[in-house]
Amino acid sequence: MNSATLTFLLLASVGELPKVDVVKIEEIVRVPSYCEGIVFDHAGNGYVSHGKFVTKVTPDGKKSQWLDSGGAPNGHKILGDGTHLICDGNLHAVLLVSPEGKVLGKASEKCGDKPLRGPNDLSLDVKNKGFYFTDPGGSDDKKLVGTVHYVDSKGVTHLCAEGLAFPNGIVLTPNGKRLLVAESKKNRILEYPVESPEKLGPMKVLCDLPAKAGEQIDNQPDGICLDSEGNLYVAHYGMRQVQVVDPMGKVIRRYPGGNLTTSNVAFGGPDMEILYITGGIKGEGESEGGLFKVKLPGVKGLKILPASK
Repeated sequence: MNSATLTFLLLASVGELPKVDVVKIEEIVRVPSYCEGIVFDHAGNGYVSHGKFVTKVTPDGKKSQWLDSGGAPNGHKILGDGTHLICDGNLHAVLLVSPEGKVLGKASEKCGDKPLRGPNDLSLDVKNKGFYFTDPGGSDDKKLVGTVHYVDSKGVTHLCAEGLAFPNGIVLTPNGKRLLVAESKKNRILEYPVESPEKLGPMKVLCDLPAKAGEQIDNQPDGICLDSEGNLYVAHYGMRQVQVVDPMGKVIRRYPGGNLTTSNVAFGGPDMEILYITGGIKGEGESEGGLFKVKLPGVKGLKILPASK
């Protein structure tokens, strides 16, 4: 084998995703109901939202109640100082919570003079010390009232996009130039160019996702996350799958999701090679929620936890 051929083979293997038939899904813990909002702190503790609670899961799999918001906590991120931002649809706000699980206040509850309807998920803009969040409250494929917002470093909430059919998972690319949004009721991923933190350019459809088949009960993209190669991991609610979409919008993998109503995804572990997945074991209703993991050797998840202060 000559050096040119060897170089080609080495380059071809960089960033290649594991085949579906070689990965193994593993259950970590169950909670009493459908769960969402998986996120990890600097110590490696995981947090999952279910009902009105957030449960903390230690690296060795022990769980404990961390927060009772009294509402419906959902999407969740952790700031560099250790405080938490949690979308709560029932409280119509993005909550600011201490590292110990005490609600400190509301990071957003209005946009201008309009109360928020039901914040769902969020993505940090570390460079500009702000964050984006989706508000799908009351929207569907017939009632296009879903919105995307940006909260700046001064705590002001801006309207960035509107007219959406249940905007759900959201992620800002590392260069800050593209904002990706899962539009649940249209089964697709949207892409917005970021012109400035609070101003988005014209939307385009990055990807129309696969439809349900067989025993799958629904096909709504929910939580999303990125790996270091720019591939997007989509928790596909009702399909028991996590689908991987490349930067050009092509579905390149369909990994097992563990939960039937797969709801959210996040990378974790010492090498960021483990994909963690939340949802409902059999559905939303009375079903238990599960936290699962899939090890993806050779894949490195995009780290979104800001450096600790």
